[in-house]
Amino acid sequence: MSHNPEKPNAIIFGRFTVVLLILSSDANIKKIRLSSGGLNTCSRALSAFLVPPEGEALVSHLRIVDKFSVSPPTTYLGAEFPKVLARPEVEYRQVNLTVSSAVASAFEPPAGKAPYTYVFDLTGEVNHDRGEVIAIKTTFTVARNVALESAKRNVRAYVRLQQPVYEASDKGSLDEKEDVRPVRITDIWWHETLRILNLVILRIGFVYGPYVEFGLYALVTTVASVYGYMKKPMKTIWGPGKDPVHTVHVEDVAGAMWACAEWIGPLGRKQADAIAGTKIPFHNNKDRVKEVAGTCSPDVQPVAPLFNLVDDSETTLSKGGSMITEFFGTTFEFYSGLETAMAKLKLEDLEEEINEHHVGMWTQMLQLSKVPITQTPLSAYMDKYALSRHRLGYSNEKIKRVVGYRLKQPQFCHDTIKEVVDKWKEEGSWPVFENA
Repeated sequence: MSHNPEKPNAIIFGRFTVVLLILSSDANIKKIRLSSGGLNTCSRALSAFLVPPEGEALVSHLRIVDKFSVSPPTTYLGAEFPKVLARPEVEYRQVNLTVSSAVASAFEPPAGKAPYTYVFDLTGEVNHDRGEVIAIKTTFTVARNVALESAKRNVRAYVRLQQPVYEASDKGSLDEKEDVRPVRITDIWWHETLRILNLVILRIGFVYGPYVEFGLYALVTTVASVYGYMKKPMKTIWGPGKDPVHTVHVEDVAGAMWACAEWIGPLGRKQADAIAGTKIPFHNNKDRVKEVAGTCSPDVQPVAPLFNLVDDSETTLSKGGSMITEFFGTTFEFYSGLETAMAKLKLEDLEEEINEHHVGMWTQMLQLSKVPITQTPLSAYMDKYALSRHRLGYSNEKIKRVVGYRLKQPQFCHDTIKEVVDKWKEEGSWPVFENA
């Protein structure tokens, strides 16, 4: 087949994100084992957007690059992604992205194909318990490798996806000019990736959607189902629940990444900066940065087109928690002031106590399912990050006004939660009961 000049070639760089829960056939609470793995769930959704399992593709050729094998699969893929991989326009390549020469080889197009014109960078470590050395290697270094090679190849569009690695004030919805700050060491090195050679940055809220098994909302949905099963209220220490935790559907993450690529393609970097450029402030340790190759000087504030992406729900802790728990037939409540004060002093003890409860009951639900479930990407384990306070609210006005993007899923609601749970049920990752 000859190259179609009307359609670009695209390359997606993904990164593993998920912990796969595997139970033996006679599993009990003590026999759970965890194996790391998982193709980045947003890159799966983006792949399906660019080359749907059925229908016309938006690109003439798509290469997906990640760490894990998909044939045979060594990680969770979701029910629909194998159909995308089966399309003739799609090629999957297993690559160690920490090696710059391997990244360079991933940019070489197949015989008879034009060079890649669109690059989508979804790399980065999302496990919050990783140390600084790992964060630098698997987040900053990988992003730098992809960015440098994209610049060398003079690609028409390079879009970097930025996860919700910030804590904002409680002012409400912040625009792109507001200074949101990374808090944890992994977050700081995520932010540092924005201070290198980016073309467009898409900064998202807390993502959810079909087959999105990582992140805050997948976890809270799983835990809420446990409380619904027990017919008990789900409680939090972070009352009164007004903190923003803005949401975005994975379908909109995919759609907006494509829209950003299409927007900057005909403009070029200079004009795009003039229209949507935002200064990227320094939020790292000056001495540490000097020791890491490829970092930007602390005294420099590079400029890049930056867009926030969230839905229109303006979700808060109270609103989101109530929405999810109501779906499972229970309530979302807050501990008393005294209980909250004591819990905050011993958060690590609280983590151990509630997880013994959550994980055990979730395992029981999997075993007692109409068809017992022996493997699922979903976990009810809440680590210190999940139990901590979260405040992140973005305005989505700029991407609507400048790029012209229209949300496909503007509201986080019972219908979107049902879509997520139903997909997991269909693929056998979620328990189904006779009375459900």
